[in-house]
Amino acid sequence: MSQPFRLDGRTALVTGGASGIGEATCRAFAAAGAGVYIADMDAGRAEALAAALPGSKALVCDITDEAAVNALFAGDVPKLDILVNNAGIGLVGGVLETASEDFDRLFRVNVRGMFLVTKAALPQLLESHGCIVNIGSVAGLIGVKKRFAYCATKGAVVSMTRQLAVDYPTEIRVNCICPGTVDTPFVEAYLEKYHKHEKDKVRQELNARQPIGRLGRPDEIAHLAVYLASGEAGFVHGSIVSIDGGWTAA
Repeated sequence: MSQPFRLDGRTALVTGGASGIGEATCRAFAAAGAGVYIADMDAGRAEALAAALPGSKALVCDITDEAAVNALFAGDVPKLDILVNNAGIGLVGGVLETASEDFDRLFRVNVRGMFLVTKAALPQLLESHGCIVNIGSVAGLIGVKKRFAYCATKGAVVSMTRQLAVDYPTEIRVNCICPGTVDTPFVEAYLEKYHKHEKDKVRQELNARQPIGRLGRPDEIAHLAVYLASGEAGFVHGSIVSIDGGWTAA
């Protein structure tokens, strides 16, 4: 029996691939045999990661810039089997605390960016009968306190996943991973910005938010992405997969 969950000979592109869940996904894909395009705004981190992963390449791109995204796929990405839409940003605040410019910024990155990258990548994915793995969030499935704009954008990611699966039932596969709180630089930046003087207390609260009693690890999300991109997941299409320590079950 051959080793399962291999991606040998396949090419993947991961947006926001230089840190956190994106970095872990690039590492896991490379370990599974894929060639990886690491797309990120942080050229230094992307290039350092590419140097550590054989068969990978760093690509600097602002996913909210339509011309830049189209140029990327027209020139730097001639072939693609797997797209991981991972890039995203967050915002703390209820509806009354959310400025319109911040609301627009979240949609520009989390929703419009995913749209632009998916649209540009689709011709290559259709040609290769490839797959898309979108990184959503439990915030797209349930209401999370003080996350009005973030919940709205991740709800859109879930809906776009399902819609793509309906439009392309046999040509490609499209699935969405919805993590709970994962121990990444994203979380550290949140603690530094909003809870600088009570980090330990709030970190304990974040751990407790998952019934399992801890934050997720980036590699746990990455390994699920490897499965969804692999041949073993050939019957998984249009699925929204929670990986949240029991949060959405509680």
